[in-house]
Amino acid sequence: MEYILVLIISIAIVTFVLIKQKHKNSSVEDRTLELEKNLSSKEEIINNLQSKKEVLEIRLAEFEELKTENTVIKERLKNTEDERNDLKTKNTTQESKEEARNEALRKSLEQSNTLQKSLNNEKERLNDERVEEKEQQMLDMKRLWVQHEKDVESHIRGICKDNLLKYISQEDFPYPRNKPDNTIEISDQLIIFDAKSPASDDLENFPKYIKTQTESLKKYAKHSDVKKDMYLVIPSNTLKVIHQYTYNLGDYYVFVITKDSLEPIIRSLIKIQEFESVEKLSPEDRDDICRIIGKFAHTTKRRIQIDQFFAEEFLETLKKAKTQLPEEILKSVVEFEGAEKLNPPMEKRNKKILVENLASKKIELDKEIEIRDIPEIEANITFKDDKRDKLK
Repeated sequence: MEYILVLIISIAIVTFVLIKQKHKNSSVEDRTLELEKNLSSKEEIINNLQSKKEVLEIRLAEFEELKTENTVIKERLKNTEDERNDLKTKNTTQESKEEARNEALRKSLEQSNTLQKSLNNEKERLNDERVEEKEQQMLDMKRLWVQHEKDVESHIRGICKDNLLKYISQEDFPYPRNKPDNTIEISDQLIIFDAKSPASDDLENFPKYIKTQTESLKKYAKHSDVKKDMYLVIPSNTLKVIHQYTYNLGDYYVFVITKDSLEPIIRSLIKIQEFESVEKLSPEDRDDICRIIGKFAHTTKRRIQIDQFFAEEFLETLKKAKTQLPEEILKSVVEFEGAEKLNPPMEKRNKKILVENLASKKIELDKEIEIRDIPEIEANITFKDDKRDKLK
């Protein structure tokens, strides 16, 4: 701005010299007037130049401010570009990471879908296996039900063969109108074992069917040589729906059993036959048996009487000791009592109590009594009342 001002002033001076040179030969007045005019014009030019200078200075200051602002803006722009570059780098890194995450997620999703598909296939396979297993179980149950009558017959025949019992088939049953599945003869009585199995897959109605069948056995009960205890043999896999196993129908009883319980029941019936065969013994054998049983009964009752007598005597003695002994002695007695302990022989399930061992023990006790010169006790016992005699 200063250079421009100096240039303008130089141009004015040169112009002034030229004008002065030009009008050198004019008159003084004209020249004076002209100079005054020129001077006035120059002053005006100078004023204008001065105004322009001020304007230029203001503009120069504004330019400096703009320059400073431009520098600041450039610096900010540089910082912004640096931040942009950093953000761009970070964005590129994040995009790479996001792409890697998306790829991992895609692979994980594929694995999850594969696993889900595998689980669904496994679930379907397990469901199919369960369905097949249930179907197979139902087929096995049906097969058992179909074979039930034959299995029961074969089992009863085997038991009769092992125990020398008479088996009566349907064809050989003495009453043509009535044909039970299986019959055995014990003590001249016919014992009926009728095999029953479900007619369909639905076991809900099986208990009602069994109850109806118990009532239908009345046709056998009317015969005098048919035992009034009759049995319905059902498959073991139907027990879960059966809630009643004994039916009292007035003239006869019906028991609901399975094939597994046939042998113990028949063996029990054989035992009953053995007891009933006592009537066939000779009078001498019956007297011997009755004499031994009577001796056991009398000895047992007498032992109970003696034990009761001594128990009451001991209790009475303990009561007297508690009331009649001095307090200090009673206290010592209680202490010694607490220190005592009796250990009778322990009874073991598989160890038998042999009569020979008991007899040997008695001999040892007799010898000990003899060595110690202990007199024998005569059992002259008088009981407190006669109610005990009723136990004899």
